[in-house]
Amino acid sequence: MADSSDPAAAGSDVLSAAVDLARAAAVETAGSADLVGDHLGVTAEQPEGAVGPDATALLGEVVTHSFASRLPGYVGWHWAVTLARVAGDEQVTVDEVVLLPGDQALLAPAWVPWHERLRPGDLSVGDVLPSTEDDPRLVPTYTVDDDAADDPEAAAVAAELGLGRERVMSQQGRGDAVARWGAGDFGPRSSMARHAPGPCVTCGFFLPLAGSLRHALGACGNAYSPADGHVVTVDYGCGAHSQATLVADDATEVVTSARYDTGTYDVLTD
Repeated sequence: MADSSDPAAAGSDVLSAAVDLARAAAVETAGSADLVGDHLGVTAEQPEGAVGPDATALLGEVVTHSFASRLPGYVGWHWAVTLARVAGDEQVTVDEVVLLPGDQALLAPAWVPWHERLRPGDLSVGDVLPSTEDDPRLVPTYTVDDDAADDPEAAAVAAELGLGRERVMSQQGRGDAVARWGAGDFGPRSSMARHAPGPCVTCGFFLPLAGSLRHALGACGNAYSPADGHVVTVDYGCGAHSQATLVADDATEVVTSARYDTGTYDVLTD
């Protein structure tokens, strides 16, 4: 039992007993009494700015009442209603009403920035996909020469200076592209490439890319190839290779005498 001669203890009892007031505040915020469940308990709070044992008597009392939440989709959450009483004043006021997660609450997944959520193919007509200033796949064009010491391939794009492009692909960006295309349908591990008569690098329809990637990638210019118009690796291949030849598996019959269709005329003999 609290000592009735102690004003702080008496105030704490008043706040703790104000369950109905706290519930009414929770119902008002929730919008329906059906969404506020059982009273779960009350917790004493330290008033803002309170320092030392006498601070409570000077600043007042603050407690938080908790009520189970019946809000759909918020399993394990609870309504937290904070009540306050100014020192020397008997009136109890509602300070704050919030919905808080408990230890077993269902929480939304951690926020992932949009540029990390996107996947190839997500971009559709009318969408705009701006690159970030710190995109590791790009470097400013004017730093290409400075990067040449650490990135020998950067010299291949140094000629871009003054051509209007502010940024070009970095070494990481080019490496990611090579790895991505090499693992795709037009890379050396595809089923088409494994059964091809030869690699693209020896095909007359192979158009090498310019710059530092010409030794690894190119475009296919064969209208009959499944890779026509696509970027392919030098070790990709298909059945439309320019040097592909037909190899006869079975011996063909050789005709050594003339043959005629006698179905439309009669054969006369001496």
